[in-house]
Amino acid sequence: MKIESRDTSIGNLLNSGYYVIPRFQRPYSWDNENISDFWNDTVVNKTSDYFIGSMVVYTLSERKFGVVDGQQRLTTIMILLSVLRDRLQREGFQAQSDGLHKLIERENIENEKEFVLQTQSSYPYFQDQILSRDSGELEPNLHHEEDRIKSAHQQFDDLIVQVASSINSNSSLSKKKKTERIGAELVDIRKTLLGLKLILVTLDSEDDAYLIFETLNTRGKDLALADLVKNHLTKIIKAKNKGLDQATIKWNTLRETIEGSRADLATDTFLYHWWLSRYEYTAAKKIYKEFRKLVNSANAKIVLSDLARDAEYYRAINEPDYWDWVKSAADARSSLHALSLFRVRQQVPTALSLIRSFKEDKLKVSQLIRALGDIEKFHFLFTAITSQRSSGGISGMYAALARQIAGSPNPEKAGPILNELRAKLRERVPSEEEFLALFPELIYTNKISKQRALVKYVLAKIARHSGQSFSADMDDLTIEHLHPQSKIDAAPWTDELAGQLGNLILVTKSTNEKLENKSFSEKKSILRSAKYHDALPDYFWNATDLTPDLVQRRTRELAKLAYTKVWKI
Repeated sequence: MKIESRDTSIGNLLNSGYYVIPRFQRPYSWDNENISDFWNDTVVNKTSDYFIGSMVVYTLSERKFGVVDGQQRLTTIMILLSVLRDRLQREGFQAQSDGLHKLIERENIENEKEFVLQTQSSYPYFQDQILSRDSGELEPNLHHEEDRIKSAHQQFDDLIVQVASSINSNSSLSKKKKTERIGAELVDIRKTLLGLKLILVTLDSEDDAYLIFETLNTRGKDLALADLVKNHLTKIIKAKNKGLDQATIKWNTLRETIEGSRADLATDTFLYHWWLSRYEYTAAKKIYKEFRKLVNSANAKIVLSDLARDAEYYRAINEPDYWDWVKSAADARSSLHALSLFRVRQQVPTALSLIRSFKEDKLKVSQLIRALGDIEKFHFLFTAITSQRSSGGISGMYAALARQIAGSPNPEKAGPILNELRAKLRERVPSEEEFLALFPELIYTNKISKQRALVKYVLAKIARHSGQSFSADMDDLTIEHLHPQSKIDAAPWTDELAGQLGNLILVTKSTNEKLENKSFSEKKSILRSAKYHDALPDYFWNATDLTPDLVQRRTRELAKLAYTKVWKI
């Protein structure tokens, strides 16, 4: 491996060639704090010869280099230079704007225009919306990386606007002087950026670049599993045609699937759960080491295809409405919705194996519904109500069962594994005494609203178990407080009492509007007319007044029903 290094400046770097973000690199990821730190370090608190670290590149062709290390800093600098270029033009400094643009886009030796920094992952957004002078010709398609780039551009633009605004607010300066001062400030920022010092390390080949990239990242303090996995896969799966890099396309699709989710998913976490759903339980920090042992030239394409497909399943687990589920699997989707509501993740490897096996016809829909239903019931008891701390034993259990399910060739072989899942969950269910003691702490009022979604879920499950049917969709149902919230004041009718499930029922919006703040007897009459007979026990219908004792009694009975019937595994 031949390595050359020299000290240089950003200005000399940009003047001396074109820089390509290679296929194995991570997406742009700097956030607002990173941008603020960079601005403060380089512009606000500028010093002569400010050193921004090293940058590692490898030779692609004459005057064209691939970026191994320094991508985030270089991309950030190009974003800021683009903002400066546009501001100089708006302020009337066309010559300075034109000169700066030559460090962003210029003719190559064939007299063809090329951007000095070139990237695939954010193409065409970065080129069209940021680097180009005629920005905005294409409809932007924003994913996670593009959002970061857009945010950085906006933040730099705001900071530059502040520079101009502070000068314009100086009433002692004439309009001409203000314009001159703004131009001088912008040129000074340009000079500071182009004068930033770095050590440029140049490698001979792309193979050396893969090795250096992996070494830099595995020894660094922030291990990015997704970047290392991508590096390993793209190193093995070479593009057959320069214009069609299928491995990179598949990887980018995978990442967009995961990071485009409303569930705020991370590719690193997906890879960890994916591994646990297929292979031996391994600590997160050791996954990449094991991945390298597993993936070679013989199976890399298969593994990448598996990852891309499983990314779809993973998103559906965490964002159930992402899929159009078959009608027969609606209960499975409901269980996944519930698990998302409980904010529990230990079960994900098992859920991933279940969904995968179902899609591969290795699991019947009834088995899928039963298994996810068991997991839902367990985490309602264990997590949502009693707030038990999950030990490593539960995570290990789920990972072991996930591997067994993954290895099961057909529904018949899967049956005993699902029975084992049910048995292991039953062993870990909290005691009835503990559940009954904590169930009354499930509360919802306008003042204590954190558990609203969970309360609605519980009321709906109990109502359906009791034979109560709803003509409206779940989203159209509202929580009615039998003792009105407007009359919550002091003891005994506190939020803690009036918010208990014993004082709550689910009704349609139209019924809720009729009930409003009416008396208990008037509410009962309206509920009878609306056929809510099964919503309340007989002692409610027979009572003249609603008392705290009645609410607490119903809460206890609902807790007993929940534990022994509705969520019994």
